[in-house]
Amino acid sequence: MRPSASLTVTLALTLALAAAAAPSTGAAPDHDGAAWSASRYGNPVSAGFADTFADPAVVRGKDGWWYAYGTTDPLREGEGTRHLIPTARSTDLVSWEYVGDAFSEDALPVWADRSRGAALWAPDVRYVDGQYRMYYVVTETTVTDEPNDSAIGVATALTPTGPWTPTAEPVVGPRHGAGGAGDFLWTFDPSHVVAPDGTEHLFYGSYYGGIWTVPLSADGTRAAGEPVQVAIDNKYEGAYVVQRDGWWYLFASSANCCAGPTTGYSVHVGRSRDLAGPYVDREGVPLLQSRAGGTPVVAPNGNRWVGTGHNAVVTDLAGQDWLAYHAIDRDDPFLDGTDGINERPMLLDRLDWVDGWPTVRGGAWASDDQQRAPVTDGRTATTFADGLSRAWSTTGTWADADEPDAGRHLRSDGRATVVSRSAVGKDARVEADVRVDAGVTASTSLALTARTGTVTATLDPATRTLVVARTDRSRTVDRASAPVPETADLTTWHAMALTVRGGVARAELTHARLGDPLATVALDVRHHAVPGARGGVVAAGAGVHVDNLSALPASRPATRTVAVPRPGVLLTGLSDEFDGTTLDDGWRTVREPRVTVADGVLTWPTEAADLVGPTNDAGVLLRDVPETDWVAETRLTTDLGTDTVRNYQQGGLVVYVDDDLWARLSHVAIWNTRQTEYGTERPYAGRLSYGGTIVGPPAETTWLRLVHRTDRTGEHDVQAFTSTDGRTWVAGGVWTFPAGSDLQVGLVSHGGAGATNQFDYLRVSRLARG
Repeated sequence: MRPSASLTVTLALTLALAAAAAPSTGAAPDHDGAAWSASRYGNPVSAGFADTFADPAVVRGKDGWWYAYGTTDPLREGEGTRHLIPTARSTDLVSWEYVGDAFSEDALPVWADRSRGAALWAPDVRYVDGQYRMYYVVTETTVTDEPNDSAIGVATALTPTGPWTPTAEPVVGPRHGAGGAGDFLWTFDPSHVVAPDGTEHLFYGSYYGGIWTVPLSADGTRAAGEPVQVAIDNKYEGAYVVQRDGWWYLFASSANCCAGPTTGYSVHVGRSRDLAGPYVDREGVPLLQSRAGGTPVVAPNGNRWVGTGHNAVVTDLAGQDWLAYHAIDRDDPFLDGTDGINERPMLLDRLDWVDGWPTVRGGAWASDDQQRAPVTDGRTATTFADGLSRAWSTTGTWADADEPDAGRHLRSDGRATVVSRSAVGKDARVEADVRVDAGVTASTSLALTARTGTVTATLDPATRTLVVARTDRSRTVDRASAPVPETADLTTWHAMALTVRGGVARAELTHARLGDPLATVALDVRHHAVPGARGGVVAAGAGVHVDNLSALPASRPATRTVAVPRPGVLLTGLSDEFDGTTLDDGWRTVREPRVTVADGVLTWPTEAADLVGPTNDAGVLLRDVPETDWVAETRLTTDLGTDTVRNYQQGGLVVYVDDDLWARLSHVAIWNTRQTEYGTERPYAGRLSYGGTIVGPPAETTWLRLVHRTDRTGEHDVQAFTSTDGRTWVAGGVWTFPAGSDLQVGLVSHGGAGATNQFDYLRVSRLARG
């Protein structure tokens, strides 16, 4: 609904020359800014209410709490009773309390097939134009009379905890595969976004069928256009999409989610200028081709956490992004006993953006030690739940208002301000939830201000524009603007934010701070810094509602990632350039591999054999490694081609203890795709456990590298790297070996007859220092 008269809402930020004050580390916060958030935290963040909480979605409610939603599972070890989309809330993103389930066994969607044990998976929760929307998977439906007919549903609510009202039919219904009865594409893992033109879209899909996007109806409850595939099948699931600096970023998870202690589930990303793609990775490789691209965002790093996947993105009050995702403790991988439900608690780690690409903790990935906590509170951050503290000064008249969702907040009765008493800092962020009454005639602003100048972000309903302007003693000296879509109902709550960082003022308007802005605009303000920035709200007239106001120092972005380790001194006695006509004496052979050496190349047809499982009939070529940390590398050319199904022909490197304890980095055919998989097999609970993690995209010729380090406990950490040019390397996951393991490194070529692998060398080097 568009207000009948002009109203202007402005966020304003003045640049101060003084450095931002550091937050205190005092008492734990109440819910209204009495103290800064806890300064440190440790994973898993869901430990206070759940042992497992998979596929997390996170949204900030209009009441100022953050809410998290998980997939259907029991929450605690030994509980045995499933929770249908369990829900938790937090004031600080790291300490969570359980608040109930979205559904009960007797209140499932009417089209969920109870007789076949329908579960609800992978929720995605949004706030759009006054209502919360929960998109979810229904694993078995009554839409067909066949099994496995998964579909996407949606339910709506007026508060983040419900009650949730599901629609009477799916948003995206079951999709038949090419086979017979019960053969359905996996309609899993919904992710909703709103485009800058106000149209709504849903991403969904999984390994069987790929990831797709489809336009939605205006109310978000029905598919309303032709679906478009954005990522290839047999590689990705768990889509999550955000927009940043003019790019759409598609996060997606790869590999098996649930292989217990050998789960290699990981998050990758591609980006596109267009929401419907094509999405490409950092090396420019499309996510939709057979040798599919995808830049790793988080993968197992050698600490306790494996299976680091299925993410959401949340932003704290300083403007720092965080990745919420699940993982598996390799020492406690199952909820009960040694099999069954994988125990996947929720983790939270800093998401950095470096040179336009996201990575968790600068490439260090999942944390298992104490970390600096998100900024979620402060002296100048308030939900108004307990009134207004002395950290703020006011003028004019504000009335208390109360709503079922937002709770207590402010409504202007005329011209009025709420401004912080203290300066925010040179780089700062101010944000608030705002809405306006219908028929309001006065203009209204949200502001951070100083005596001599301001930078403002103005939402003007009359012209439906978001404007950033720089004023100097009430005179506008520069401005930039962006349109706000006609469909945005500004009488419902929207989130506005203005960040001034590094001399650039950037404003955005969103429904719910989830990375899909309705409007963004930026302005260069490097030459207009003024001292004494203070933040707050300015209402030029009556009828403006304000909630969840904060004016805080802006986060300091990371600018570097973890350096790619380099090979140092080449160990010629442990290496082979294949310059002769036979293998040299440094090789150990397992099961007599049929190889030839000529013209500087070792040629090895793929064997109809494998190392996985108890059969152990594949040949292996092995060499010794040094006692110190080392790097092993090969250049592999294969004729696997693309697109055809050649399961699971492969060739690559192996680090090997014995036939039941090894890790293998190979270019492998997985159905119609070609991937670089770093898989491992090891004993677990009286059986063998296998799992893999995916690294970078392969090419006809691919460079493969394994980097070995010994950690402080003596455990061996071996990380995978891949390259398509020998210069730019993609870092992959880590598999570990127990302290005291006698490692060797070598080559493999197996997985089925029919392909030929050519290895140009095996080089073993010391790991370079620094």
